[in-house]
Amino acid sequence: MRIIALICTVGLALGVVAVRADEPKKETKSEPTGTAKETAKVEKPSSASPGFTDPAKLTEKAPETFKAQFDTTKGKFTIEVTRSLSPNGADRFYNLVRSGYFKDVAFFRVISGFMCQFGIHGDPSVSAKWREAAISDDPVKGNNARGAITFATAGPNTRTTQLFINFGDNSNLDGMGFSPFGKVTEGMDVVDKINNEYGEGAPRGRGPHQGRIQAEGNAYLKKDFPNLDYIKSATILQADNNK
Repeated sequence: MRIIALICTVGLALGVVAVRADEPKKETKSEPTGTAKETAKVEKPSSASPGFTDPAKLTEKAPETFKAQFDTTKGKFTIEVTRSLSPNGADRFYNLVRSGYFKDVAFFRVISGFMCQFGIHGDPSVSAKWREAAISDDPVKGNNARGAITFATAGPNTRTTQLFINFGDNSNLDGMGFSPFGKVTEGMDVVDKINNEYGEGAPRGRGPHQGRIQAEGNAYLKKDFPNLDYIKSATILQADNNK
């Protein structure tokens, strides 16, 4: 599973660098500050922008700071990104959001007091195209504090689309190469409500198996884990003074 590693390698299809059983990893715990202005506008993707099915075309440089709003089955929350914290991570996140990638995407690994993980696309054919589209690591300049958002990893230079939001102080992850690129500034109460009944993923827990999510997508999740929460959509917010 892709998120954080423990001291054992889980032999899954994508592989996972383990650190602790409850750490974010990629398969196969900063109070939020600031508020979005009511004048913020949604940045609409250009009609000429490529879709999210071709990772090679989604390489646009992100603004130095920007906000992204997520609409989920539990409500809305806003993430503020600071590109200088993790440039490669911020760029990848910006392109994923702007392209419309985050639609009907599940929070498939939610561990109380630790983090919630998401980012595997519900369409297996889309997931397959992103599995090898890894970005280079960024030095860790931020802190995996409450509300911070970070890419999951299966080892060095393996970040693709899986992310996690820290529920608590997970500063122990900072020294493991997990580089936060932003934080939840509005709606952390919404994030706290994301369903955690399934907990850790299979085979160590009773939650979804990442290999099966990759291979079967939302058909598997909605059949076997019907109470999962999902991202309905995500949009880039553009403030008036950044027009």
